[in-house]
Amino acid sequence: MNDKNSVSAARKNIDWVITLVPLAIICGMSVLFFVFPDESKSILTNIRYILGDRFGSYYLIIGVLIFSISIYMAFSRYGDIVLGGQDEKPKYSFFTWGAMMFTCGLAADILFYSFAEWVLYATDPHVKSLGSVQEWAGVFPLFHWSLIPWAFYLVLAVSFGFMLHVRNRDKQKFSEACRPILGKHTDGIVGRFIDLLAVFALIAGTATTFSVATPLMASIIKIVFHVQLSRITLSIIILLITCAIYTYSLLHGFKGISILAKICIYLFFGLLAYVLFLGGKTGYIIDTGIESMGRMIQHFIELSTFTDPERKTMFPQNYTIYYWAYWMVWCVAAPFFIGTISRGRTVRQTIVGGYGFGAGSTIISFIILGNYSLGKELVDGIPLIKSYTKNGDMYNLIINIVKTLPCSTVVLIVLILTMVAFYATSFDSIAYIASCYSYRRLKDGEAPNRIIQLMWCLLLIVLPIALLFSESSMSNIQSVSIIAAFPIAAVITLIAASFLKDAEAFMKGLKPSMARNHVPTDRNKIKEYASETSEE
Repeated sequence: MNDKNSVSAARKNIDWVITLVPLAIICGMSVLFFVFPDESKSILTNIRYILGDRFGSYYLIIGVLIFSISIYMAFSRYGDIVLGGQDEKPKYSFFTWGAMMFTCGLAADILFYSFAEWVLYATDPHVKSLGSVQEWAGVFPLFHWSLIPWAFYLVLAVSFGFMLHVRNRDKQKFSEACRPILGKHTDGIVGRFIDLLAVFALIAGTATTFSVATPLMASIIKIVFHVQLSRITLSIIILLITCAIYTYSLLHGFKGISILAKICIYLFFGLLAYVLFLGGKTGYIIDTGIESMGRMIQHFIELSTFTDPERKTMFPQNYTIYYWAYWMVWCVAAPFFIGTISRGRTVRQTIVGGYGFGAGSTIISFIILGNYSLGKELVDGIPLIKSYTKNGDMYNLIINIVKTLPCSTVVLIVLILTMVAFYATSFDSIAYIASCYSYRRLKDGEAPNRIIQLMWCLLLIVLPIALLFSESSMSNIQSVSIIAAFPIAAVITLIAASFLKDAEAFMKGLKPSMARNHVPTDRNKIKEYASETSEE
């Protein structure tokens, strides 16, 4: 009888509106894309153009603002706040924590873009106007994948970690992080809208992540193993295998996620080390990397605020604004997971460590893989730019780059395994957070029901499989995710402001000796104050 009551209570605790409505909307839109591909594409393209052309500065301002807030959080007195009991120690080692954080924040697309993104910039009119390919082609990948993107993650991760581990709130949702400002409206229509928007953005954003690199993996398999299946069929098989891996990992809890994250990190850095030391371009890679980093830092403010007012090249609209928007959409899942695993670490440790391990590893990837292929173009004279300009096939371009490495067949196999590991580690964390979103209330440390976790594991893979059958539909969904970032950006700003307000109240509730660089002795008192303030 008690078991029946507990099951019934668990079912009542599931928020079916938040779970099913965004999914139904996305699936309905996908059907429309299939039935009316040209009309839907035209409408979404126009909306996306308007947002980028007329409101592009909005995205850029949010990017600079959130980055500035992250620095302020880390080095102000708020940096001393521990995400948990104020004398609590971190649950995970620095390596395990950093590995899970890095792999949950990025999917296999980092390897896809690391090898060849510089080619896109090398052929862009704006980049050509700045100077030579050597000077600028390697700068923009570092800029678009490092400081501001990870600022979105880290500011929200700290906000969510503070909400979960310090305030001990039992609603693991976007809206709950806005409670210090929204107050009672958090439980009303405004809060519901924020949560619906968040889950909608989560599904729309993650549904297309597989589409970037999965065809590359399929192409590699066809070449290495001489498989006669079509690229679409192979891509679906890869998706199903990946789904099985991350589902198995997730159902084994954080231990399974951490093991998979470590495997991914070993494969990733092993691949980077191989390219760096055995690719024959060690000196060029290091020299160009240092130069590109210096140029990015030197021109950081300029790059962050370039709007192209005369619309001569549309560079920020095509690249910077696009990237900021897409990172914002991904902010629904990754920061929650980072905040969850950061219990016991200070705000400063979380932000500085996040920049070091997350942004740092990302930069290293682009420096090594990107500059290796750049060196093949500029030093060895291999016409990579000409090849891409001729056929526009990025997948074959990357394969041809890898073939220039010693034992290229082995490298291609390792590349596939690394990409699968990246997909699995990012999507098991996403499925976990989506599962938490399905509950009305979920206490800190309480895991969602395994059936709910399994449901989300399957839901996250169904839509990408469906979208593989239509390139136009895939493009449309990508546009939807970018459009969804417009209101999400406002919510991100609201969450950051809410944290600052709540953290200030928390600091005032402590004795002066506890506020900075002092470990409190009365942990229960702090916890009691935190709970009282949360209820208010």
